[in-house]
Parts: sequence; C-alpha cells; structure tokens
Amino acid sequence: MGKFIVKRLLWMVLVLFVVSATTFVLMHAVPGGPFSRDKPLPAQTLAQLNEKYNLDDPLIVQYLDYVGDILIPVIITGEQPRSLDHQYMFNLRLGDNISLRWMNFGPSFKSTSRTVNDIFRENFPISFQLGSISIIIAALIGLPLGIMAALKRNTIFDYAGMSIAIVGVSVPVIIVAPIVQYLFGVQLRWLPLTGWGDLNQIILPALTLGFGEAALIARLTRASVLQVLNEDYIRTARAKGLYERRVVFIHAFKNSVIPVITVVGPLVAFVVTGTFVVENIFGIPGMGRFFITSISGRDYPVIMGTILLFATVLVIANTIVDIAYVWLDPRIRYD
Repeated sequence: MGKFIVKRLLWMVLVLFVVSATTFVLMHAVPGGPFSRDKPLPAQTLAQLNEKYNLDDPLIVQYLDYVGDILIPVIITGEQPRSLDHQYMFNLRLGDNISLRWMNFGPSFKSTSRTVNDIFRENFPISFQLGSISIIIAALIGLPLGIMAALKRNTIFDYAGMSIAIVGVSVPVIIVAPIVQYLFGVQLRWLPLTGWGDLNQIILPALTLGFGEAALIARLTRASVLQVLNEDYIRTARAKGLYERRVVFIHAFKNSVIPVITVVGPLVAFVVTGTFVVENIFGIPGMGRFFITSISGRDYPVIMGTILLFATVLVIANTIVDIAYVWLDPRIRYD
C-alpha cells in the first residue's frame, strides 16, 4: 500500500503539470488580456503594467515562472519577514530560520490589495464548508433512499424514490436554487435568501447542492444493491437463517457501496471545491465569485490557482477512494 500511495503522489505531480500547461495555453488563447478596457489604456501605462507582472516575457518563460512558484517547493534560509509567510499556501518549518515553502500563486491582477493565496485562505474554507455539508446531506438522503428502493423493488416506495432521483438528476442547480429561494424564502419566509455564517443561511444552499448529488447516489445505490442481492453468497446467508437486516447491512451493503464510492470520489472533489453557480445565487463569499470574475477579467493567477486547487482536490479524492476499495473488499490488492 505504501508503494501505491507514493506512485499516486508522483502521478499527482505529473497530472498537475499537464493541467497547468493546458490551462495556461487555453487562457492565453482567449482574445484580450488582464488590462484590456473598453477605453484602451495609454501605451506607456500598459507597457509598465506588463513589465510589472512579467507579461511582456515570452509565453514559455511566463509558464515556467508560474510553475516554479506554484508547484516547485523552495527552501528559505535566514530570518525572513513575517509577511513572506502569507505569499505561500504551505509553509513547513525545518528548523531555526529554515523553512520549506511552496504554492505561491502570485498577485491578483484585479484584487491588487491581496495575493491569490490571500483569496484562497479567506474564501476557500467557505466553499469547503458548503461542499462538505452538502455531501453529508446527499449521503444521508441518497443511501437510505437507494437501499429502500432496492428492498421494496417495484412498489410505491421504489417508484416514488426513483421519481425523486430522476428529478434531482435532471434539474440543474441553476433552476433548483431559485425555486427553493422562492418557496422557503419568499412564500414561507422560513429561511434567508442570501448570506453566509448563520445556520439558517447554510440550509438552503447546502440542500440545493445536496439534492442533485443525493439523487445520483440513490440511483447508483439501488442498482448496486439489487445486483449484490442476487449473488450466491447472499442466498447462502439467507439459507443459513440470518435475519434480513443482517443480510442487507452486513453482507450486502459493504460490497454494494463500492460502485457508489467510485462516483462519490470525483463528486466530493467537485462539490467541496465549491459550486460556483450556487455561491453566486445565494451570495456566498466563496471561491465562485472570484473564479467567474477572474475568467471575465483575464486574471491569470486566479484562474491558474483555482484550476490547480480543484485538480489537487480531485486527485486526492480519487486516491482516497482507491484506498477505500481495499477496506471495503479484501480481495482488492495494489501489490
């Protein structure tokens, strides 16, 4: 298992390099630049800005600068000002006046008073909280709904559960969010429409995100449980006289959850990073607002940093899923 984890970490570095190169090429292929205006800036001012941010260098040099600051760790020796610590996402102290620092995403072209690391440090925890809560809601709703639909196959419980699941999968959050805002915020006045911080402000956006994910989990759980219940070892367990509850939750559920975990890994990475549409609709100060404005404003460091942050979370989530396979099914080995 140790060798497998080391290999995955090495592959993660390669994946991040590929993602960074692809993102860099695509964002520079889009017409315009970070300092493009409806009323063009004077040529001298534009030249000074490009020189300040090294945008007048060849593209390959710009890319290597990005990669060097973000992906390659650097060792800092000697006494350094405390302000330098905030330039790096990670800062590992190795001893007196020696530290290992990496993931310096650089300055933001639009939020000039803050670096990209400052934006991540302040706003990513909010997106992470929203995504974590929505995943918990999705699991608490989707798993029982899928199990019940499988055990009550071709009954009213099955039809009702899968109807809800189809609606959840088919209707995008950009439609669900205004509906729940209108119902619970405008008509019933139970919950606030926007904002973040209080518990009652978390419920609506978390439910909006969790509803669609719960529907997907429910459908996968139902199909997987039905398949496992037809296996020979399940019939053997029933023939031995075991209680149905023990057959389902001890013998069937552990194996049936493997396909669900396969999909939940990337799902967790996507949701935990923050769904940008939901954050904008509910006025949540997460990563969504900055990512959308960075694309429209060609804020290259924010774009690169957000994509790489998402890719890192995705790779880590998939690695955790692969490790969970071994715990769920002892037959799986990575030797």
